[in-house]
Amino acid sequence: MKTALIVIDMQNDYLYEKRKDIFSYNTAELTAAVNELIHQYQDNFCDIIYIRHIIQDLPTNRLLFGYSIAGTEGAELFRGLDIVSDYCFDKLFSDALSNKKLRELIQKKGYETLHLCGLDECGCVTATALGAAKRGINAKIISKGTATVFSPKKVAKAHERLNKAGVEYI
Repeated sequence: MKTALIVIDMQNDYLYEKRKDIFSYNTAELTAAVNELIHQYQDNFCDIIYIRHIIQDLPTNRLLFGYSIAGTEGAELFRGLDIVSDYCFDKLFSDALSNKKLRELIQKKGYETLHLCGLDECGCVTATALGAAKRGINAKIISKGTATVFSPKKVAKAHERLNKAGVEYI
């Protein structure tokens, strides 16, 4: 089965020391887990694909969001993340599969399964998994390679939605 590892939103603004307080991820633990996955999948001849959430550089977006702004240091992949491939796609929406070029790569390479990790389990990871299910693409979320800042109640709701869509956790 041809599988790709999709590393979602492991960016400076969510992980480095200058991040906003709302992004209270355990950077060292998460980065170590994701880097371990990257090398494990690479050793098994799977492609590694990186996703960046990018928000247009507009004054209103800087005020409303203040993170992942196009062209800023914060929008770049986290400097502690191991980069082992040139596959890097930007997305404007939560679902990484909203990027047409990513969908084209998935089709061209014939991936049968997408394994997802990164940020945030209840945000873009869930949105991408649900987007894959909607498009008939098998997606699985790797528990040890994801993190969330959301409440257990929100996590439970996300798990319920994913379960109904046929998305597994591994």
